[in-house]
Formats: sequence, structure tokens, C-alpha cells
Amino acid sequence: MPFDNVVGVALIMGLFGLLILIVLWPGEKQGRKVLRRWGVDEPSPSDVAEAVRYLRRRRFWYPWLLVGLSALADFFGFGGNTASFFLTTLLIGALVAEVLAQRPQKRSRREAGLERRGVRGLIPAWGSVTYAVIVAAAVGWLVVHRSWALIGVAAGVSAVTWLIIVLAVRRPSTGDSPADAALRVRSARVAAGLGLAATVSMAIPEVTDLVSWILVVAGFAGWYHLATRSRAETA
Repeated sequence: MPFDNVVGVALIMGLFGLLILIVLWPGEKQGRKVLRRWGVDEPSPSDVAEAVRYLRRRRFWYPWLLVGLSALADFFGFGGNTASFFLTTLLIGALVAEVLAQRPQKRSRREAGLERRGVRGLIPAWGSVTYAVIVAAAVGWLVVHRSWALIGVAAGVSAVTWLIIVLAVRRPSTGDSPADAALRVRSARVAAGLGLAATVSMAIPEVTDLVSWILVVAGFAGWYHLATRSRAETA
């Protein structure tokens, strides 16, 4: 694609991302809602403030990532798959936020938890199995269709996904144990869901038969169930 077209697409995507940022910029109401959704029934003001920082740290990067990734995608000829592009943008935004969150805040009060944190404490067994089965099926689809380049892309998406999950485990504690635990779980499960959906959308850009339809539905259903808490979990 000519350079001026690449710049034009990047600017359009940047303006779109800025609009999304303005609409989705979180406040106390959104922070409280996120905490309650992930198990903190009565969040304190400090809990809410931490949740707001958590959300802003992720959403701040969306416009800039949309500009940069759209320019790269068009320059290298990877455009055309809108779903995987936006899912990958969200995934990389989560990675940037988790990397920046590895530095502890000076004003935060550190607390030692009674249980050792691990991936199994953030993602339930059914979630790990769901992720593994659907991603393996998507990669199998790519192998059958000899899409070797996309297999490498899918491997990269999986690497980013699990890096986010590991960083969520290792993130320094904020000192507010209920909110801290809830936001770690959210980070890991949302990343797993995004990675799952992004892999499937890259593997199957066009639904052409029953098998591809089943894989796409399974991928996005897995994303939904990983990124949200069920009624049984809430209870």
C-alpha cells in the first residue's frame, strides 16, 4: 500500500480509537461495577480508585495502538481481518498495562497473602482446558490448509496471552487484598479470552463450512465465558 494511504488509514484508526477512549474512559461508577462483577461486593473508596487506575492503564493505549498497528498491518499487507485486528489491539494494550504495573507504587501498602499465587488460582481448570482445546483445533485447521505464516502469528498471540497471565500473577500487590485479587483474576481471564478469540479469528478469517463455523462460535463463546463470571461463580 502507498505510504500516504498507510498514513491515512492510521489517522482514521487513531481518531476512531480516540473516540472509543473518550466514550469508555472510566470513572468511579465503572470501577465499582468491575469490582462487584469480579467478586468484591462492597468495594471501599481505595478499592474503587485502584480499579479506576487499572482500567485507565489499559484503555489509555488503545488510540496509539490502533494508529501503530493499523499502519504496520497495511504496510506489511496483513489488513482485511477486522475482528482479529481489534482483538489483537486489546491484547497488546493489556500487555503494555501489565508490564507497566510491574513497578510497585511507592504509596501502596504491601500485604502478604496467605496463599501463594499461581496461574491455577487465576484461571479455573475448565478455562485452561477450553483454551487449549480450541486453540489446538484452530492450529490444526491452519495446518490442514497449510497456512504456515498464520501458524507463526497464532504462536505469537499465544505467547502474548500467557505473558500477560504470568505478569498478572507476578504483579506487585496494591495492599487492598480483595480488589487486588479480583483485578488479577480479571486480567488473566480477559487475556485468555482475547487470545482465544484472536487466534480463532486469524485461523478462520472466512466461515466457509460447518467445521469453520463451529470453531468460530466455540472461540467467541470461550472468550465470553472466560472474560465474564458465571452466576455459579458469583454465588
